[in-house]
Amino acid sequence: MTAIKESVVLVTGGSRGIGKALVEELYARGAGKVYATARDPRTVTHPDAVPLALEVTDPASVAAVVGQAADVTILINNAGIATGANVLSSPVDDIRREFEANFYGPLLLTRAFVPVIEGNGGGHLLNAHSVLSWIANGSSYSATKAALWSQTNSMRLELQPRGIAVTGLHMGYVETDMTAGVDAAKSSPRDIAVAALDGIESDAYEVLADDLTRWVKGALSGDPATMYEQLAA
Repeated sequence: MTAIKESVVLVTGGSRGIGKALVEELYARGAGKVYATARDPRTVTHPDAVPLALEVTDPASVAAVVGQAADVTILINNAGIATGANVLSSPVDDIRREFEANFYGPLLLTRAFVPVIEGNGGGHLLNAHSVLSWIANGSSYSATKAALWSQTNSMRLELQPRGIAVTGLHMGYVETDMTAGVDAAKSSPRDIAVAALDGIESDAYEVLADDLTRWVKGALSGDPATMYEQLAA
């Protein structure tokens, strides 16, 4: 089991939304130190957090953060972007930008921090996915999260013998800046943070943080028409 108390954690995208809630909940559970990254570290407001500048798509920026956070035992890949791009009609550059942030960003961070976590005696990796890992909506965002889910599953197999547990966090809409224009039921960032850290502490392979996510995961084994009303018409 992974202990959060006295652990050293790095949270990407730690200045707002789910990332901010994760930082707050980590300290509430007794984490020894929490590095909170953001493009502008001045936006990190928690008084105890250690703010670090990070652009997850930039290998040099990732390397600089590793040099500043050599005591990390838990890595939470939370940062991501949504451009609103559509897989069929949007500029390919927009789609590539989402993949750079949402797929290659976590890959760069994980590859960089695995030797650190292993050298510190092992620990944990959590990747923030989405219910859109499992149900498509025409967006490239959904495609990036499906790819990240696969990456997480591969990392779990690779890292288990190296003493690093891996959890995938799946959720539907959350009350954040990213979903400000969405008129639908939303979870609170704190509820997602609590579920995520419960998952880390129990070494869960996956966290299904809300009812929608649990329904979609259960429907994956069925006919696609069950999940996509358009196909049943």
